[in-house]
Amino acid sequence: MKSIGSALSEMLEAFHPLSHTTAPLREARDRVTCVDVLAQHDLPGFDNSAMDGYAVRSSDVATAGVTLPVVGESRAGGELPAELSPGSAMRIFTGAPMPAGADSVIIQENSERNGAAVQFLVSAAPGSNVRLRGSDLRRGEVCIPAGTVIDAGAIGMLASQGLLEVPVHRRPKVAIVATGDELREPGETLPPGAIYNSNAHALAAAVESVGAEAWILPIARDNAEDLGKAFNNAFTADVVVCCGGVSVGEYDLVDTTLQQLGVELRFHKVAMKPGKPLLFAMRGTTPFVGLPGNPVSSWVAFELFMRPCLRRMLGHSLVHPRTFRVKLGHSHTRSMGRVELARARLTIDGDTTTAHLIAQQGSGSLPSLVAVDALVVFPADQAAFPAGSELTAVALHEARGHATPALG
Repeated sequence: MKSIGSALSEMLEAFHPLSHTTAPLREARDRVTCVDVLAQHDLPGFDNSAMDGYAVRSSDVATAGVTLPVVGESRAGGELPAELSPGSAMRIFTGAPMPAGADSVIIQENSERNGAAVQFLVSAAPGSNVRLRGSDLRRGEVCIPAGTVIDAGAIGMLASQGLLEVPVHRRPKVAIVATGDELREPGETLPPGAIYNSNAHALAAAVESVGAEAWILPIARDNAEDLGKAFNNAFTADVVVCCGGVSVGEYDLVDTTLQQLGVELRFHKVAMKPGKPLLFAMRGTTPFVGLPGNPVSSWVAFELFMRPCLRRMLGHSLVHPRTFRVKLGHSHTRSMGRVELARARLTIDGDTTTAHLIAQQGSGSLPSLVAVDALVVFPADQAAFPAGSELTAVALHEARGHATPALG
C-alpha cells in the first residue's frame, strides 16, 4: 500500500502540460500561458501627462513665481497638440499627449490661473509628471511570461496590446465513468434499493473548478462487458476517472476489466482514510484514476490527487494545495495505521485558526461535504488528540472565518 506522498509523486509524473492552443481574451482568465507573449506596442504609446496641469519647457520655469501665457490645451482623445513655443504653457490633462518641446508638467495645484496666463508657484524639473513613451514596456519585450496564470491584471496587460487571443495550454478533457447497478440519474424514478448518481456530478463540478473539461458518460453497470465498453469510450479523452468498483467485493470489477483491456496497473490502495481503494493505471499516455464509490472517499481522493494532476496538465507550476497549521477545537480519537483526513470548518481569531471537525465523518456522509473549509491531517501513528492540538490542514478554499481581518 502506497503512502499519500509516493502515490501523488508517481501520478504527477504521468500528467504533463497539454499542447498549445489559443483562448479568446475574455475567456482566458485562470488559464496558463504556454509561451512568452511579446508586446505589440510601446507602453505608453506616446509621451503623456501623468497629472492635470500645465505642460511647460522646464527652462522657462527655472524658479517659482514665473508667469506664462497659456496657448491651447491637450486632452486625452483630442487632436494632437501643436508644438509648444518657448515662453508659453499649455493646459494639459492626465493621459493627454505632451506637446513637442515641452518636457515637464506642473500640476494645477501648484499654479494660479489668471485669464489667459498662469503663474507657477514652484519651479519645473525636467521630466516631472511626464510618462515617456515605452517607459513601462517596449515593443518586442516579454509582457506576459510563459507559465503565467492569467488574472485580471494580465487581461488588462494583454488588452493594452490589442490582443484578442491568448496562447495557453489546452484544457484536458476528463471522462467520468460512474459504475454500479444501483445508480440512477437525477430526475429518474428511484426504485427501492437504488440511489442517485451523485458522484459523477460532484466530480464534474470539481473537474470544472480546476479549469478542465468534464465529460460525464452513461452509468456503467457491474459487468465486464458494460465496463469494457464504457472504458474504451472514455479512453478517447485525455484522462479517465472512474468512481466505484475499485474495492475488493465480488462486483468490484474495474481492476479485472482494465487488465482485460491491456491497461497497465501502476498501484492500487493508498494508506489513507478515507480513500484507501484509490487505483491508478495507464493506457499508453492516458491516465486512468479509479476513485472509491463512497462519495466522501471519492471527493477526498480527488482533492488530494486529481486536482494537483489536472493543474499540471493545465500548465500550472504550483500544483499542490496550500497547507497551514490549525488548532483542534475539540478532542478526537481514532484508530492508528493510516493517515486520516477529516473534514473541518474553520474559525479565525487573530492569529489563531481553529478547526472544528464536522460531526459526520463517515465515508458515505454527503452532508459533511457541504461548506467544508479544510481537511485536517491526523498522523497514522497517533490515536488520541486533545483539544488544542496543533495539526496540519489542507486548504480547500479561502476559509470562512468569523473574524474580520484588519485592513490597516
